[in-house]
Amino acid sequence: MYQWSDEDLMFRDVLRGFIDKEIKPHVDQLESGALPPFDIIRKLYATFGLDEMAREGLEKAIAREEAGTTGKSGGGFSGSGSMGVILNSELAGISLGLVASMGVSLGLTAGTIRSRGTLAQKKRWLPELVTFEKVGAWAITEPDSGSDAFGGMKSYVRRDGEDYILNGRKTFITNGPYADVTVVYAKLDEEDGTDRRDRKVLTFVLDRGMPGFTQSAPFKKMGMNSSPTGELFFDNVRITPDRLLGETENPAKGDGKDSAKESFAAERIGIASLALGIINECHRLCVDYAKSRKLWGKEIAQFQLIQLKLAEMEIARINVQNMVFNAIERTAAGEKVSLAEASAMKLYSSRAATEVAMEAVQLFGGNGYMAEYKVEQLARDAKSLMIYAGSNEIQVTHIAKGLLGG
Repeated sequence: MYQWSDEDLMFRDVLRGFIDKEIKPHVDQLESGALPPFDIIRKLYATFGLDEMAREGLEKAIAREEAGTTGKSGGGFSGSGSMGVILNSELAGISLGLVASMGVSLGLTAGTIRSRGTLAQKKRWLPELVTFEKVGAWAITEPDSGSDAFGGMKSYVRRDGEDYILNGRKTFITNGPYADVTVVYAKLDEEDGTDRRDRKVLTFVLDRGMPGFTQSAPFKKMGMNSSPTGELFFDNVRITPDRLLGETENPAKGDGKDSAKESFAAERIGIASLALGIINECHRLCVDYAKSRKLWGKEIAQFQLIQLKLAEMEIARINVQNMVFNAIERTAAGEKVSLAEASAMKLYSSRAATEVAMEAVQLFGGNGYMAEYKVEQLARDAKSLMIYAGSNEIQVTHIAKGLLGG
């Protein structure tokens, strides 16, 4: 059975020291939105040498591609490996938005360019993305197409000579207000008789400051406040062919829909790591509080109803951790986790984290409703996991399709 290695646990302990020194003192500023998370993430990368690891890995991957050889792609600190899971879960228990901003920039934005881009595009955008020198955003969601991402997509491009002209709007975009590089999905608007819902989706890479491309100020949110979320507006943005990911409308790996579906699976697996971090932190806080809080002359830990809450938290922790361990093992073995399985992981773990966090607030009583006791932030953050990366209702659909062969 998979367990954390001694190396994993050493990394976790050192990481916790960094969190105590470099993140916890700034949590209030992060959660108010007054302090964008990017400099803290860059310091984290520099402290643990993750930027150099990413740079060296990317250089080797590009060299192999130039030589026409294959091999492990490298170029980043994968969230699917054991240390990546520890990094994500430990940060999620302190400030979930940090992980969201990091994951979208490094996982979705850089990952999409890495898997779908040409060699020239990888050389152009990845070096500064994988080291977090530049911030990335991944834009698919729209005001009228949240769960119906492709069918309801209204952002479109039309051909103009060799170029494309992009119009439309994206919303709920993590890192959107500050992103330097944005991967954008849009439908090809052409009169070929194809129903608008079924038209081809193309993927483009945009840079901050392009004419007609506007990035909104950050939204105010219920939770995940350390991660800036905003809207993107496209008003006749001229896009040259070198910004079309893969530089072809008919890539061998499929169109933008296939690219997005790959990202959906990875993102949903990652939710389990974030849920584990929230559950771990709630569990720790509740055990400590139950031992110290006294009523009627007794520690509340001696009351059976409190023990029931703690026991159910422990069951949730074990279940989600085992799901995460399973994903780590399978990824290391090169076994692909299907979209249906990733959806099942996301559905269960996000629900478990939310239930644990709400029970933590209840266990703390009136103190749990106060910001200084932390569990109210964890409850707000946990709830976002039931919506983020596709609402839980949509996960049911993907799980059922996997079961029924749809």
